[in-house]
Amino acid sequence: MKALILLRLALASAWNRRYALGLTLLSITLAAALLLGVERLRAGAREGFSSALSGTDLVVGARGSHAHLLLYSVFRIGEPTPNLSWAAAQRIAAHPAVAWTVPISLGDAHRGFPVVGTQPNYFKRYQYGDAQALALTRGRLFDSLFEAVIGASVARELGYTLDQSIVLAHGSPELEGAEHRDKPFRVVGILAPTGTPVDRSVHISLASMEAIHVDWQGGMPLAGFSVPPELVRKFDLTPKTITAQLVGLKHRSDVFRLQRELNTAPGEALSAAMPGVVLDQLWQMLAAGERTLQAVSALVAAVSLAGLMAVILAGLDARRRELAILRSVGARPREVLALLIIEGLGTTLAGCLLGLALLQLGVWLGGAWLQSRFGIVLAGVWPGQEECLRLGGIAATGLLASLLPAWRAYRISLADGLSPRL
Repeated sequence: MKALILLRLALASAWNRRYALGLTLLSITLAAALLLGVERLRAGAREGFSSALSGTDLVVGARGSHAHLLLYSVFRIGEPTPNLSWAAAQRIAAHPAVAWTVPISLGDAHRGFPVVGTQPNYFKRYQYGDAQALALTRGRLFDSLFEAVIGASVARELGYTLDQSIVLAHGSPELEGAEHRDKPFRVVGILAPTGTPVDRSVHISLASMEAIHVDWQGGMPLAGFSVPPELVRKFDLTPKTITAQLVGLKHRSDVFRLQRELNTAPGEALSAAMPGVVLDQLWQMLAAGERTLQAVSALVAAVSLAGLMAVILAGLDARRRELAILRSVGARPREVLALLIIEGLGTTLAGCLLGLALLQLGVWLGGAWLQSRFGIVLAGVWPGQEECLRLGGIAATGLLASLLPAWRAYRISLADGLSPRL
C-alpha cells in the first residue's frame, strides 16, 4: 500500500515538474537510442562486411597475401595482385570437388569505377548477405561483345540509363590511363542495389576484356596498329590470365583439403583464401574504430544521466517545503529517500524504453535503405543480449545518479524545510 502511495506521489511530483524532467527524459531517450544505435550499426556493418561475398567457398589467385587477394578481387581496392593463368583456372574448374567457378579479370576502369571482366554465371553465383543473388532492375545481362552491365551506384552517380554509350580506360580507378575510345560499350543492364562493391562496378564479358586489348601490348597501345571493333571477332579472345577465380564446392567439408591442395600444388604458385575467415581477420583491424564509437556513445549517455542528477539536485531547493510537508504528515526519511529514487529511476527507465522505441522506428524506416546503399544489415525487432546489457547499464547508472539527490533529501530536517529561506 505504501509503495503504491509513493508511486502516485512520484508521478504527481514528476508531472508538476514535467518541463524540466521532460527535457531530461528527452536527453536520456536520445542517449539510449544513440548507445543502442551505435551497437546495431557496428554489428550491422560487420555483418555486411563479412557477407559482402557469401556462398563462395574459396577465392583463388596467384601466390600472395590472402587479405590482399580478397581486398582487390572482391572489394576492388588496393594494389593489383599478380594474375592467375587461364590454364590453372581451367584445371581448378575441372577438379572433382569443384561444383562451379567464376573467373574475374580486373585492371580497367570507367570514370573512377572498376571494370570487372567475367562470365554470365557471375550474376547467378555471386551472392551477398543471406545468400541473396544479384538481380536486375532494368535491362538484361550481356551476351555479346561491347555490352556492359553496371551497378546501381554507377547508374545513380553518373546518371546512366539503358543504351548509354560508355568508354573504358586502361588502368585502375585511381590511375586511369589511355581510353579505349575505338571500342565503346553499350549499357544493356542495371543491377539492383546490394550495398556491396558490385554497386560500384562495370561488368563486361571476359571476351570483351580481351577484345579491347588485342591491339595493346605491355599495357600500352601498339604504335601504328589498331583493330576496329568489327574485326575483333576474328581474333582468339580466350583470356591468357585472370585476376582471381571464385570457387564453389560440391561439399563444403572439402574446403580445407582443397585449400591445402591448391596452396601446396607444384607448378604455378597459387593462393586459395576462404572469404569468411579472411574478412573476419580484416574486420579485426577496425577494432579501434569500433571502440571509439562505443566510447563516444557511452559518454553521451553519461552526460545525459549527469543531467538527470543535476535536475533533481537543482529541484531540491524548490522542493524543500514539499518534502518537509510530507515529513510533517507522517512520511519517514527513508520514504522520502525512496520517493526520490523512484523519480530518478522511473525517468531513466522511461528514457530507455523510449530510446529503444525510437531505434526500432529508425530500423523500420531506414533499414532497407542502409542495406542497399551501404551494405549495413540491421538486426531485427527484438533487442539482443548486448543491447539488454546496455539498457541495464543505463538503468543502473540512472539509479546511482538519483542516490545523491535522494540522500540529500533524506538529510533535510523537518524544521529546515518549514523555515522560510531569505
